[in-house]
Amino acid sequence: MMYKPSYTTNARTSAMGMLFMEGSLMTTASTSKSQYLRRSRSPVYNLDDEYETYEPYVPVIKRRQETLARLTSWNANGEQEKRRTGDTSHEYEDHEKDDELRREKARMERTLLIEAQEVHSRKAAEDASKSAGEKAEEADAEILEAIQTKKKLVSDMELAKGIQYTEPLKTSWRPPKYIRDQSEAQHQRLREKYHILVNGEDIPPPIENFADMKIPEAFLQFLMSKKIVNPTPIQLQGIPAAFAGRDLIGIAFTGSGKTLAFCLPLIMLALEEEMKLPFVRGEGPVGIVLCPSRELATQTYENVVTWCSALVKDSKYPQLNTLLCIGGISMNEQRHVLGKGLHIIVATPGRLIDMLERKRFTFNNCKYLCMDEADRMIDLGFEDDVRNIMSFFKRQRQTLLFSATMPRKIQEFAQQSLIKPVLVNVGRAGAANLDVLQVVEYVKQEAKMVYLLECLQKTPPPVIIFSENKNEVDDIQEYLLLKGVEAVSIHGSKTQEERQYAIKAFKSGAKDVMVASGVASKGLDFNDIQHVIIFSMPKEIEDYVHQIGRTGRSGKTGIATTFVNMNTPEQTLLDLKYLLMEAGQKVPPFLMNVEDPRVAQGAHLRGCPVCGGLGHNISNCPKLEDTQRRQMALHRSDRGGGGY
Repeated sequence: MMYKPSYTTNARTSAMGMLFMEGSLMTTASTSKSQYLRRSRSPVYNLDDEYETYEPYVPVIKRRQETLARLTSWNANGEQEKRRTGDTSHEYEDHEKDDELRREKARMERTLLIEAQEVHSRKAAEDASKSAGEKAEEADAEILEAIQTKKKLVSDMELAKGIQYTEPLKTSWRPPKYIRDQSEAQHQRLREKYHILVNGEDIPPPIENFADMKIPEAFLQFLMSKKIVNPTPIQLQGIPAAFAGRDLIGIAFTGSGKTLAFCLPLIMLALEEEMKLPFVRGEGPVGIVLCPSRELATQTYENVVTWCSALVKDSKYPQLNTLLCIGGISMNEQRHVLGKGLHIIVATPGRLIDMLERKRFTFNNCKYLCMDEADRMIDLGFEDDVRNIMSFFKRQRQTLLFSATMPRKIQEFAQQSLIKPVLVNVGRAGAANLDVLQVVEYVKQEAKMVYLLECLQKTPPPVIIFSENKNEVDDIQEYLLLKGVEAVSIHGSKTQEERQYAIKAFKSGAKDVMVASGVASKGLDFNDIQHVIIFSMPKEIEDYVHQIGRTGRSGKTGIATTFVNMNTPEQTLLDLKYLLMEAGQKVPPFLMNVEDPRVAQGAHLRGCPVCGGLGHNISNCPKLEDTQRRQMALHRSDRGGGGY
């Protein structure tokens, strides 16, 4: 059977269709012609009658030329008339016309290019009159304005409905009467005694002892058993402000007791809600603590559980349920907590968002949010995650931000996002702990390992060694193990089980040395650390402040030994030099010889608003450069690597 292509049938069908159409047209032609002859003629529209007021558009340049020609003709006709009649009565009017004519000519001759050249000339003259320091300050101000975060930390519902809260949350707590009766001058003298700087409206008074804060007796007994008798400066002012329901920005050096300052108000709030009406399954939480790392979240969770258990020892108080919500662990292990009413959640942003999207719990009644190491959380790229978390809140909340290093950029961003916040600052933001003896030594790169063993002989264990390079962390641990030193290591590439094992072994005393990257430098509290060795100096001075802050905690003293050499950037050395001078530490001669280029320019020596470093401005901030580098890498990855 021979195959016949389908187009033959289609062509045949099309031809028949055309013939049919032609026949139809021939049969209807005469009918259409007779109807066309009987149809009335189409009306004729006179466009001139309907658009009498229409004026065609004339370009600006043409209108100016016509005005100039008209003024010129008026001037010429006026001169002729005056010569003919000798009339001088209209001289004033002629002067006005001459002035208008000159102005119009000037406008015609003036171009955008000329204006731009004049602006450039004025700017060049102004720049010539300024010093190099003033120019650098103006450039820094422009950079800061460009990178300032404009979006506030508010929920999507509040943005959509235009909800703006103007007053802080009201609480049932009040200071004792004798403190309320004191004058503001007395409160200020107490703050000055403990070097506390405050800023805000209607600041609650500082309270010098825990008993006057109206803390339960069972908790006071627990604090006494831990030899915590009096509040630290950040607790002295921060706890009353948090008890009063105020939004708070708390800045204090490492090891100053910030965790208790923000956890105790949350515990008391949850206790008050539970005693009013017990929580059942599906209810809660009352408040949440956000942490940038799993290790810090785990440590905070353990502290909260311990403090809640201290209250349960008094039969008057009920049990509070606390949930740890971090990545790397199975949430099935905490089914017994999820099956009850939740009071407190300690979490990292990623796992918390996952649990909220899966509706394992809600924030319908959550009214307390604290961000520990808030500036580090925003720096690590969690800002969008925090905004996402905000979208799950259904009511007004009390927001607290705590950190040891909170640069001016983060402080301004926080003050815009909070409601009448109280800023509590103990010392300069980013300053080093004064209880730490800082020793900076020049050690060649090839001699670091050998000298490390000598440094370990300075103090008894436990000792922490910090390095910025993950491979270097593993190399140091292997070297110490070969030398018979009981050492563990921790960095971001290790599994969660390995990280937890290292921290538990080190805290329990089973291991003498822990080698760590920056993941262990933020907020972690280790008992009796007398010595911290910084094997490789970090580029950002903030990281250095956090690392040496692992010792000298809770009023104890400690030593921090830092290795520097030719590989350390000069700008980092300058930051380190100013930090040592600020803390009254001994500055080695090789650091004293590092010169600040800003001094020659005559610029003001202010701290960097992005990282708080004293040795540079925002224009050459390593933290800002690293942030921009990460953003560019993320942008390239979003575009598929930049190629096709």
